[in-house]
Amino acid sequence: MSRIKLLTFDLDDTLWDVATVIRRADREMMVWLAANYPALVAQFDQAAFFALRREVHAQNPDIRHDLGALRLRTLELALLRSGHDEATAQRGAADAFAVFFQWRNTVDFFPGVIETLQQLRPHYTLYALSNGGADIAHMGLASIFSLHLSAASVGAAKPDPAMYVQALQHAGVDAEQAIHIGDHPEEDIAAAQSVGMKTIWVNRQGREWVLPQRADAEIGDFEGLPALIAQIAGG
Repeated sequence: MSRIKLLTFDLDDTLWDVATVIRRADREMMVWLAANYPALVAQFDQAAFFALRREVHAQNPDIRHDLGALRLRTLELALLRSGHDEATAQRGAADAFAVFFQWRNTVDFFPGVIETLQQLRPHYTLYALSNGGADIAHMGLASIFSLHLSAASVGAAKPDPAMYVQALQHAGVDAEQAIHIGDHPEEDIAAAQSVGMKTIWVNRQGREWVLPQRADAEIGDFEGLPALIAQIAGG
């Protein structure tokens, strides 16, 4: 019997290219705002909107881990500063965020991702662990991942180990029975190692490893992932 029972996966930049997704979602949201709240777009170009977002991040450390809440607050503040009353700002922020959310969860998976996850699903418990605002139900991944833990739901963002600790507790497994798969050296690999999990670094760009402790394994794409997991499971 395999020693590995749980596989946890990062989402952004592990299963899809998040920069492309966010750029498109921001663009579609601003198009919607221009049509519905032109005074906001007249006052806030992209640079000004990003500056306001940084201001909101700095002033709201209590929700800094919750990117959705921060975006909502930024939108509401932008509407208020562009002359809208509070009720209109709250309603407009919610509607604009709904547009962003729809596009945020419209992704193009990296080649082989879905096929590999479907291949792994019958043999392991699969969890999704993400700092971002992805929604696995909107992406059609709810039948693959048994659980999705986010920074918003946990109350802390990776590399804080809380997300990994909760995953192990929820699955009822020891750390050595779990492998985390992700692209970020600190948030994924080092953080999972800190609680004793095994790790696989997804390195699609051929980057150089710079941290003291390497991952248990490294892959450039998902094609060889099942065999690599089986190799680690076999000791």
